[in-house]
Amino acid sequence: MKTLQAGDKAPQFSLQNQNDETVSLADFAGKKVLVYFYPKAMTPGCTVQAQGLRDVNEELTAKNVVVLGISPDAVKRLPKFIEKENLNFTLLSDEDHAVADAFGVWGPKKFMGKEYDGIHRQTFLVDENGVIEHVFNKFKTKEHHTVVLDYLNS
Repeated sequence: MKTLQAGDKAPQFSLQNQNDETVSLADFAGKKVLVYFYPKAMTPGCTVQAQGLRDVNEELTAKNVVVLGISPDAVKRLPKFIEKENLNFTLLSDEDHAVADAFGVWGPKKFMGKEYDGIHRQTFLVDENGVIEHVFNKFKTKEHHTVVLDYLNS
């Protein structure tokens, strides 16, 4: 697993969103895109992380930042998460984890003594030219949105 770093070109991708429409990174040329990878919709950590981003989405929009949440969840699971948590940003389905692989966030994990492959919770700020400006990889889920805003405000 080789995770992309600041200065790397972001991989171009197209995935299905919660409405089963195709969304591509290229759709957001001229904007910054916060691409955040999360393991599974409607789980405690992922819910807290999504709620934080929901609550600061207006501030992110004011800074020309669009939020895209990516998980290996099936498309049909995403509208439930959006509706239940009143999310105001796009969620994308990466069931075959090809995009997670391209960003270097799919790999071996351990949970309660079991080893398995899965998403490593990381966030990439892609600049207006498609280059990774910053990688957020050290945060608690409940502080993720604050860490992102602190960086954008610095």
